[in-house]
Amino acid sequence: MKLDATKMQDWEIAEAAEATMKPLEQLAEEAGLTRDELIPMGKRVGKVDFIQAMKRLEGVPQGKYIDVTAITPTPLGEGKTTTSMGLVEGLGKIGKKVIGAIRQPSGGPTFNIKGSAAGGGLAQCIPLTEFSLGLTGDIDAITNAHNLAMVALTARMQHENNYDDERLAKSNLTRLDVDPERVEFKWIMDFCAQSLRNIRIGQGGKMDGYEMDSGFAITVSSEIMAILAVAKDLADLRERMGRIVLAYDRQGNEVTTADLEVDGAMTAWMVNAINPSLLQTVEGQPVLVHAGPFANIAIGQSSIIADQLGTRLADYHVTESGFGADIGFEKFWNLKCRFSGLDPNAVVLVATVRALKMHGGGPTVRPGVPLDEAYTKENLGLLEKGCENLIAHIETVKKCGVRPVVCINGFYTDTENEVALIRKVAEDNGALCAQSKHWEKGGEGAIELAEAVVTACDEEHDFRLLYELETPLRQRIELIAKEVYGADGVTYSDVALEKAKMLEADPATGKLGTCMVKTHLSLSHDPNLKGRPTGWELPIADILVYKGAGFVVPVAGAIKLMPGTCSNPAYRRIDVDVDTGKVKGLF
Repeated sequence: MKLDATKMQDWEIAEAAEATMKPLEQLAEEAGLTRDELIPMGKRVGKVDFIQAMKRLEGVPQGKYIDVTAITPTPLGEGKTTTSMGLVEGLGKIGKKVIGAIRQPSGGPTFNIKGSAAGGGLAQCIPLTEFSLGLTGDIDAITNAHNLAMVALTARMQHENNYDDERLAKSNLTRLDVDPERVEFKWIMDFCAQSLRNIRIGQGGKMDGYEMDSGFAITVSSEIMAILAVAKDLADLRERMGRIVLAYDRQGNEVTTADLEVDGAMTAWMVNAINPSLLQTVEGQPVLVHAGPFANIAIGQSSIIADQLGTRLADYHVTESGFGADIGFEKFWNLKCRFSGLDPNAVVLVATVRALKMHGGGPTVRPGVPLDEAYTKENLGLLEKGCENLIAHIETVKKCGVRPVVCINGFYTDTENEVALIRKVAEDNGALCAQSKHWEKGGEGAIELAEAVVTACDEEHDFRLLYELETPLRQRIELIAKEVYGADGVTYSDVALEKAKMLEADPATGKLGTCMVKTHLSLSHDPNLKGRPTGWELPIADILVYKGAGFVVPVAGAIKLMPGTCSNPAYRRIDVDVDTGKVKGLF
């Protein structure tokens, strides 16, 4: 069956491609894995035994390392994963041994606005159903490990409230004296459930728990997801699990998972999750899927473990960062690369005519609403104005010492003049540039992009971080705000200022990176400010501490760690063919 992206939906393309996908054993062998390193998880997907594979690959020279990021997107997304898959296919077309690494989709967006994160058109990761609906269980493992910590904490609070010291001693417990007003953790689930953001638990009686305010966040925002993304191996993950701060006692001391003696059991949930899942592109190149999305409320990176494997198994390894370069790439640059020791040889910056026109003042773009004709007809004035956003992201990437490759992710409505304008702006501002039609043509449509990336990889570069860990916390936040977002300065709520001062007085803070929480829809904290906003300050509302993951988390603006479900969610269009059992409607 000929695959035609212009006439078929993504799930139809995936279903057709799955009929001829490579057997799992063949895929693993071609990726450079041995039979003992493949853990089959059904007929079509597997996991890679990371510990065994890395023992064999220790000392193997690393291949070229490529990160894919983007400009500030519309709410529809601008095709980062599609471009990642297209680039993997394009590198394969020009004869390069290549592996991709992308993030596992969250059930939140899969059943809400954005859909799955498999890519699209002829640049997809397959099999789509397994990829989109739980895959090999990593997100479930994170949910269980995280909620087990909450079970341990709330049960301990109940027992301490009900028991005197003598009875606690008989249970071999010491009093932790947790302050119910300073419980940092919430419960998690992997859906967008705004009704659970704020709840009251423990109601009923003393046998029904400890009554207090609580709430839910989405699973992919969990510190345990961040730990999975940055851990180097199982020993590192185990150590980090014990450093998670769940709450503070009434004297202001940390209460950790280790204090509750639950960290070992939490790690037990994660033993299989530490192994990346193995899938493939529509064209049969291997793809490692590990860690999760949402760089606006989490680290939003594919894992260090996947990148350690990919850079040793292939000559070119393509990894992915969430949302725009202001948040996804900034975290890749200053957190992931710092922790992994891997420096990128190339950075791909995905741009679309649609998003640049929006940043130039185009009409509002909303999911489920037809695009205004401003986005489908040539308008060079609108496009040129919007290129200010592209320039800002080019400048951000260049600050790390690597020349970016701007990928014009081609839509069939783009005109030659529009493409030429973006190319000129990119090149005039020191970037390489390539148009790519991977969505429509797969690897064949991504050859220009693949060749530009090979050129970038062969260039000399001097990779450097934006800040050192010795830099005081508020100075780091200001550096990110000014150098990456373009803010004039930073303001703090009373709560955030108090926490900042406390953290700056703690010598341990000097070992922690800075993981910003901010909207992905603007360079600023305000999703309504498009283009390249000027004359604004970044408001820090709160500061969270993820000591297990190894970073401090400043929260800018009114962003929520539990997204909401929209009025016309994707789940309305997902169903099952009861005769075949096949899922349809995923996108």
